[in-house]
Amino acid sequence: MVTMNRRKALTLIGGTAAAAGLASPALSQGKKLTVGALRFTSHSGSFIALERGFFKDAGLDVELKFFQASTPMAVAIASGDVDYAVTAMSGGLVSLADKGAVKIIGGSLSEEDGIDGQKILASDAAFKAGLTSPAGLDGKTYGMTAAGSSFHYMGAKVAAKEGVSVTFKPLQKVGAIIGALKSGQIDAWSIVPHIAKPLAGSGAVHIIGNVSDYIPNYQVTTVFTSTKNATEERGLTTDFLAGYSKGVSDYNSTMIDKAHGDDGINAMVDLIHKYVYADRPREKAAPSIINGTMRLNEGAALNTASIQDQLSWYQSEGLVDGDITLDTVVDASYVKIIS
Repeated sequence: MVTMNRRKALTLIGGTAAAAGLASPALSQGKKLTVGALRFTSHSGSFIALERGFFKDAGLDVELKFFQASTPMAVAIASGDVDYAVTAMSGGLVSLADKGAVKIIGGSLSEEDGIDGQKILASDAAFKAGLTSPAGLDGKTYGMTAAGSSFHYMGAKVAAKEGVSVTFKPLQKVGAIIGALKSGQIDAWSIVPHIAKPLAGSGAVHIIGNVSDYIPNYQVTTVFTSTKNATEERGLTTDFLAGYSKGVSDYNSTMIDKAHGDDGINAMVDLIHKYVYADRPREKAAPSIINGTMRLNEGAALNTASIQDQLSWYQSEGLVDGDITLDTVVDASYVKIIS
């Protein structure tokens, strides 16, 4: 009898979905699309699909549009300024889904046992004053982009599990949060490792915990689009997911499974560096890109249990309507749902 762990099951099921999308000729015939992204390594599936021609193979002419937070990206999808995007689930996204504007069509990044994940950080001033673990967060300020953001969700879940109370400070942009943490204007924050580790290495910030210890199997980011694309442009949406999924598979096999050796890793770092830490010399950016590697969801497989937990939390906080169901937010017809 063969047994499979969660990662292998995700890979097999998601990979099958991606293969099915690429098995037939692309339907889109050079369709121009705008894809939303953040300059994070966790968005590498889109970067790779563009740079290595996987979107083109799927019949798509893609350009990337970059954002500094998740909620503006969701608004851009709803307005039609962006066609598809990868971002964290947020209260804003859920509210737009409730209005019939957007749908989650897959998963992108999730926490996984055995792979370094998102870190909980403390400012140097707070650390020296005793904030050396999440248990010390009581009465401290926690950075977030906006109410209902993934940062808000993570901080609240950590605080609840520790039985402490924190004050959230909205700063709109990731760059502003980093500046506030380094200067001691806020006490704590949580973020992906490719950002957390260099900050900790600077001495101005300290890693005090792991998000995975508080939110196991957290579905960090999702793939989403407008409800119109999901319902009326099925061929286009399937082609997008197919091209994106090939980028994800290339990333995972190269950066985590190391199937292509050091040469493959170096070539992948060169590609990602065009989009992540592009303002730094390659030799300084490379360690952060490599050390921040997290496995992406093969075939855009989605952990619906995590999505439901996030939705329930937004509802418990009064951030979204209490009558919203998972079906309102997720279009399950595109990829295999992992519950």
